[in-house]
Order: sequence, then C-alpha cells, then structure tokens
Amino acid sequence: MDRAKQREIASKGGKAAHQKGTAHEWTSEEAREAGRKGGMASHRRRKEMDQPMGGSSEMSSESSMSQMPESMERAGGDDSNEQIR
Repeated sequence: MDRAKQREIASKGGKAAHQKGTAHEWTSEEAREAGRKGGMASHRRRKEMDQPMGGSSEMSSESSMSQMPESMERAGGDDSNEQIR
C-alpha cells in the first residue's frame, strides 16, 4: 500500500475516533516525553550518519555525560524506573 493511501486511511480513523469520543488525547507529560524520545532518536541517527566509516559509535560514559541535557543530569539521567505507557 502506498504511503498516501495509508495516511488517508489513518486520517479517517483518527477523525472517526474524535467524533466518537474515544480518541487518545495527549497529556502535556506524554507529549513532552514523546518529543524527548523523538529528539534523541533523531540526534542519534544524525550522529551515526556523520561518523566516518570504521569510527566507533559508542561514546565513553564521561563524554556522554557532557552531551546529556542539563535537565537529565539533575534527574539522574536514568530512565530505567520510568513507566512506559
């Protein structure tokens, strides 16, 4: 199925769910988390594409801490106890 047809079907389903009142509505916390995850994935892919062939894709823990957003440093930067929705 081509992307345009798939998008059209999904759009109709979303509109129907809103009319019916059963559509998912994002809380500000859910939206924030989704944006953070998407940004991290995007930056990770971009970094992998920018690396020369044969380069190490892993960063040392010290250099990864310097790349970590300040808000994650304060929170400990560990999402292992975070509930997945």
